[in-house]
Amino acid sequence: MSKLQLFGRPYVIFEASNKNHRRYFAEFQQRSAWGNCPVRFVVDDDTGDLITMIQRKLIDYYTNREFGKIAG
Repeated sequence: MSKLQLFGRPYVIFEASNKNHRRYFAEFQQRSAWGNCPVRFVVDDDTGDLITMIQRKLIDYYTNREFGKIAG
């Protein structure tokens, strides 16, 4: 293991229900950079694209919050 891995920002999976995660993404959108984010988000599905994954999770989160779970 590299020493850089010991002191790097921790890897986490983006959770739309986590207020801090939403704030980190909002800061990323304003700055177009992850430099101030205290964590590193990882892709947890087959999209292969971090930004798309986060956007989809946020859409689901706010849609469910607005309309509740829709049976389908």
